[in-house]
Amino acid sequence: MNRLDPAVRAQILRCLVEGNSIRATARLCQVEKRTVTRLMIDAGRACQAYQDQVLCDLPCKRVQVDEIWSFTYAKQKNVKAAKAAPERAGDTWTWTAICADTKLAINWLVGNRDAVHAHAFIHDVWERLAGRVQLTSDGFAPYRDAVEQVFGIDVDYAMLVKSYGASPEGEKRYSPAECIGAKKVPMQGKPDPKHISTSFVERQNLTMRMAMRRFTRLTNAFSKKIENHAYAVSLHFMHYNFCRQHQTLRVSPAMAAGVTDRLWTAEDVVTLIDSMTPAPKPRGPYKKRKAI
Repeated sequence: MNRLDPAVRAQILRCLVEGNSIRATARLCQVEKRTVTRLMIDAGRACQAYQDQVLCDLPCKRVQVDEIWSFTYAKQKNVKAAKAAPERAGDTWTWTAICADTKLAINWLVGNRDAVHAHAFIHDVWERLAGRVQLTSDGFAPYRDAVEQVFGIDVDYAMLVKSYGASPEGEKRYSPAECIGAKKVPMQGKPDPKHISTSFVERQNLTMRMAMRRFTRLTNAFSKKIENHAYAVSLHFMHYNFCRQHQTLRVSPAMAAGVTDRLWTAEDVVTLIDSMTPAPKPRGPYKKRKAI
C-alpha cells in the first residue's frame, strides 16, 4: 500500500480541523473519500495516544467541565426505525474539561450522559492534575457524587445551575430554550465566587461545533460510527491544544501550560502519525496457486 505525500496528508488534516466534511475534504484535496477516512482514523489514534501521555501533572488552578450533544447514525428517537443501526447509535455526548487560565483541553470522553461516564470522566480529570483546583460544572446531578468520590475533600467545587425559559416562539424545533438566570452553588471546599463559571468550556463547545463538521446541526455530515466520532474529537483537540494560536494568549494552550515549547503545524501531526503508526508492509511477489 502506498502512502500519500506528507504535504497532501497535512492538507487533508488542515481541511478536517477547519470544519470540512469527509466528502468536502476529499474534493478539495482530490483524493478518495476512504483515503480521508483512513487518515482521520490514523490521526485520531495517534493524537489520542500522544495526548494521553503528555497531558499529565498539569499546573491548573481553575478547571471547568461540561458536555456537548451530538448523535451517531440517527437521532435517539429515530434509532428503532433506522435500518442496520449500530449498537452505539443515537445520542452521543462529548465530555470536556478546560483549564480556565491556559485554555488547555485537559481531557475529553465520548459516550453517554450518565453517572458511569461522569465518574470515569472526573477520575481522568483528577489523574491529570498536579494539585488542588477550583472545579466548576453545570447542574447535572451525577457530577456531585463523581467529584466527591474521586477528589474527596481535596477540591474547591461549585455548580453553576442555570434556569431556562420557554423556547422562542416559532423556533421551537431547533432553538434551545433561553437562559433566564444562573445560580452559583458552592458544593465543596471554598470556591471563589468570582471564578464560579463555565464560560470558557462552553466557548470551547462552540469551537467544536464550528471546527468539526460532524457536530454541525441540520446537515448530513453527522457521525455514522462512534469510533470515528471519537477519533475526530481527538484530532480536533490535538489541533486546538498544540497547533492553534489562542487569540488572547498569543500562544497555543499547550505552550501556555508548559506542555510544549513551540507551535505545532499540520506537518508535525503527520510526523507524529508516522512515528506512532507501523509502516505498511510491502506486498510480496505474486504466487500462483497450485492447481487442485
